[in-house]
Amino acid sequence: MSPSFPKSYKVACSNCNLRELCMPMGLSEAELRYIDEMVGSRRKVPRGDPLFTHGDPFKALYAIRTGFFKTTVTAQDGRDQVTGFQMAGEVVGLDGIVHDRHTCDAIALEDSEVCVMPYDELEALSREVTALQNHVHKIMSREIVRDQSMMLLLGSMRAEERLAAFLLNLVQRLHARGFSPLELVLRMTREEIGSYLGLKLETVSRMFSKFAEQGIVEVRQRHVRILDTVALQQLVSQHHPE
Repeated sequence: MSPSFPKSYKVACSNCNLRELCMPMGLSEAELRYIDEMVGSRRKVPRGDPLFTHGDPFKALYAIRTGFFKTTVTAQDGRDQVTGFQMAGEVVGLDGIVHDRHTCDAIALEDSEVCVMPYDELEALSREVTALQNHVHKIMSREIVRDQSMMLLLGSMRAEERLAAFLLNLVQRLHARGFSPLELVLRMTREEIGSYLGLKLETVSRMFSKFAEQGIVEVRQRHVRILDTVALQQLVSQHHPE
């Protein structure tokens, strides 16, 4: 790890500008102090480095404070399969709860920073603070719903529908964090998008070009501007799974 990235240092959740996204609302000052004490550190993860890898012991959940991650698993043929992209305000590490070991790799797509939440302490605190327990359950539920949506994408959508749904989902999540609902910088490569959507690199590139020709998006390398949100929504809404 580069010496310019200290492994960890102390943070206070009560002063974090992502608190509304990461922590439940309506906590008392005393409860916030408990959480401050529980979140022992932030950890910086340089671009391309793993936050954790498959088989690592599960010790904590990680709330992304800044940056972007991808999660991958190794397919039977040895290729890395992208299973998700995570951004600031979202939590990674839930995969490790079942077997006390992580079942995927989490790789930083840009220089990132996470808040480390030791799971044993989180679990103990959740039993005392009902709002926190409910929040943790909502986070887990959201991941399940996201996995189900992924199965729908891979199971029955055409290539252009998959890409349209992916772009709409991405800008919706970014908009919830205060970013533009029409512009985004793709932190992942076309190849990584293809891996996630079950499409070949050439197909992803062709679909981007097709959307650009139709005036739906404007693409400049990794910068994407959505020109016709309705057209993207119609592509997704016209899909009827068998």
